[in-house]
Amino acid sequence: MMPKISIVLHRLLSGTCAATLVRFLILGSIFFVGPTSARKPHIVNFQSHNLFPESFKWDPRAQHFIVGSLCHPTLLSVSDAGVAETIISDSFLPPNSSFVGLSLDRQRYRILVCVHHLSSPAYNALAAYDLSSGRRLFLTPLLSDPDVKSGSDESSDIANDVAVDFSGNAYVTNSGADIIWKVNVDGEASVFSQSNVFKSYPVDLTTSYHKCGLNGVVFNSKGYLLVVQSNSGKLYKVDIDDGSAWRVILNKDLMGGDGLAVRRDGVLLVVSQEKLYFVKSEDSWGEGVVFDETGLEVEKQASAVTVGEEDRVYVLYGHVNDGLMGSVERDEFSIVEVESEKESKEEKIWLYVLIGLGLAYFMFWRFQMKQLIQNMNKKTN
Repeated sequence: MMPKISIVLHRLLSGTCAATLVRFLILGSIFFVGPTSARKPHIVNFQSHNLFPESFKWDPRAQHFIVGSLCHPTLLSVSDAGVAETIISDSFLPPNSSFVGLSLDRQRYRILVCVHHLSSPAYNALAAYDLSSGRRLFLTPLLSDPDVKSGSDESSDIANDVAVDFSGNAYVTNSGADIIWKVNVDGEASVFSQSNVFKSYPVDLTTSYHKCGLNGVVFNSKGYLLVVQSNSGKLYKVDIDDGSAWRVILNKDLMGGDGLAVRRDGVLLVVSQEKLYFVKSEDSWGEGVVFDETGLEVEKQASAVTVGEEDRVYVLYGHVNDGLMGSVERDEFSIVEVESEKESKEEKIWLYVLIGLGLAYFMFWRFQMKQLIQNMNKKTN
């Protein structure tokens, strides 16, 4: 019996078996680590005449994106294959009303929409729609000053983005007056936060967005909002109990920051037309670090970011500047997956580390087996 075992072990250590084992180790490492690094970014091209979408969200229940429009009071669904269909069209609103920021209330399966009338006099409101039926649940006008009527030339209000908490309360940023409105689940509105901290930092008047203040907003389950201010590049943390706010200390400003989204691992995504910022915090956003920036296609004018299936990050190229000018017509828009270049490199490094460890383990195993064969041969002889 002993010589037969020795022969089997010798064959196991032969070139063919060894090479097979090495290939197995490498393929196994790639299987567990490699797919996210190896696959191509997901690109969704879709068509809709003069849509010029400013914001979008991923709907996990329906498995499609929901996009708004700067030029029409409509919402479209866009499949991952690029099929676009109108799901809501509100004929009650003026034809050129804009559906700007969006927020998906998953618990109640409704979509909250910031409504802004682009032409003077200005009109701002928050609309809520049931996504199962398409029925409008409420349309609430938004005013920063009760003495200034909606539609007055004195109003500088611009309803921009919206976030929703677990109770169904919505928080709407006002980019013109640097305040935040609150609209409860029944559609009743109030001025929620007008902290002086929002007006405490200098604005670069040479930028095209110098008049755009508070912009993207997201809700954190620990009881606060994160809000980016486009014209100062500052990020604020706002308590949802009393509206108090303070600046999040970052290693760099988020200049031109527009839409926000949060990954499952807590990384905050901040999109501007030039780049996508990846930001993280270890102390519940007292401080944060911009740990990576991914360049975007500036000519396509990105304005929003969302997190889709498998925690994939997507930006919306809606050509919004062209839509605001009103002198350009366009049918094609796109939703593009964007990755952190730094994280992708780190994944590749871990892949190489695992392959190296696998090879080292194999060499150690082969050495041990060789010693075992020699010992068995000695006993046989």
